[in-house]
Amino acid sequence: MNWNELLSLETQVEREKEPETFEKYPISDLEKDYKSIISSAAFRRLQDKTQVFPLDKSDFVRTRLTHSIEVSTIARQLGIMITRNTTPYLQEFFKNNSEVTDEIPVILSCAGLLHDIGNPPFGHFGEVVIGEWFKKEFKNDNFSYKGRPVGEVLHKQMRLDLENFEGNAQALRILSKVMNRQEGYEVNLTYGVVNTLIKYPTSSLEYNSEDEDIKKHKLGYFYSEKSTIDLISSVTGTKKDKEYVRHPLVYLMEAADDIAYSTADLEDAVKKGLLTTEQFIEYFDREIMEITNPFHKKYSQELIDDLKKRMDDSSRSVEKDLIAFQKWMERVRMWLMYAAAYRFSKSYDDIMEGVFKKDLFDDTNHQESIRILKGAMSEFVYDNKGILKLELSAKKIISSLLDDFVYATLHWQAESNKSEEAEYKLSKADKKLINIISSNYKEDYLCAKTDDEAENLYLRFLMVTDYISGMTDSYAKNLYQELNGI
Repeated sequence: MNWNELLSLETQVEREKEPETFEKYPISDLEKDYKSIISSAAFRRLQDKTQVFPLDKSDFVRTRLTHSIEVSTIARQLGIMITRNTTPYLQEFFKNNSEVTDEIPVILSCAGLLHDIGNPPFGHFGEVVIGEWFKKEFKNDNFSYKGRPVGEVLHKQMRLDLENFEGNAQALRILSKVMNRQEGYEVNLTYGVVNTLIKYPTSSLEYNSEDEDIKKHKLGYFYSEKSTIDLISSVTGTKKDKEYVRHPLVYLMEAADDIAYSTADLEDAVKKGLLTTEQFIEYFDREIMEITNPFHKKYSQELIDDLKKRMDDSSRSVEKDLIAFQKWMERVRMWLMYAAAYRFSKSYDDIMEGVFKKDLFDDTNHQESIRILKGAMSEFVYDNKGILKLELSAKKIISSLLDDFVYATLHWQAESNKSEEAEYKLSKADKKLINIISSNYKEDYLCAKTDDEAENLYLRFLMVTDYISGMTDSYAKNLYQELNGI
């Protein structure tokens, strides 16, 4: 792979030509990407989407929007660190190419803003609910299309896409919509930015969460976007021997995401009182005892000792402890960024060859530190009764919406002969539900419609998941209440 292709400024649709006068005050293509992301509806909706705490009434915890801004900032800084460091690992190419070193941080900043736009309401649990709903319904005899079980009508990949609904694949789907309606106001980004968002260039037929290659841990694109990923990967050079490999900047964007949620979300949990700083320190100490590698153990111990020193104050209070914890977290973020930047530079050749299979914390000073931080969320947060109750409320909301809208669209716009028209005629309730679906989603379906009946059925289901995953938490809750007379 080479950077001239990787940072491609081509776009899916040709951008509108600007007046010549604007050339006097030039704005780069990547800065235009940034501007269009900030003003996009998909990005704005992140302000009312869950990061960790579903339907939370507090205004200090992170939302998807604030999380994405933090990821964007960390990713941009990582881009600067890998292109301008003073270590022996700095690549000669970066030393002598200021244009590339200027572009990489901006691309990472854009990718950080967008990395969660495909996530449905109520956090990652929303993805699980959508996938489990389809798994359950495919076994339901009443879930049929023209008398045949839907699971038998759909091709295998289509079925697996729905059963394993994934926000990363949904993000690519959202950004591909500009190809359907070129006159619309969709986000039209450069290929370099879009490819940096494809964390898992793997289909639902190939992904394996246990595979040693991290790119296969989740599905990264749906069947509906197979031509899109092929085009983008061909242009950027991330298609090698008929296989898609990760764009090098994906590793940095993913590291930024890991750093943000393993520190900021934990900070929110402490502020909400789900754990105390003493409990966290005790947990960290227990985990360190399990580390067998003395090198990794040493640096994790130094990290927690720093927090203990900050907490060593005779006039301690809950508020002072929180401030000490927040300041410590900022130092932790810096060390994690240092580790990620080091690994990228050290493994540069393997990354550029598309053969690096780990994340950027692998075998670094803080490989174990970030594992412990992530584990703290499972230990103290995810199984908290309050969160579990909120997640169960979210399950009812999303499942109910899927019950209504998927069944309503089963035979909508389907090709039928005379005898079938009467049998599969839409009910008045179905028509009303379809009318509720935003017109842009229906237009997307009509633009993508094919001659394949199974594919069209699959695309109608995606129309529904597009609609539901695009909802904010509040909109989904309010619509559920309205449709159920609550």
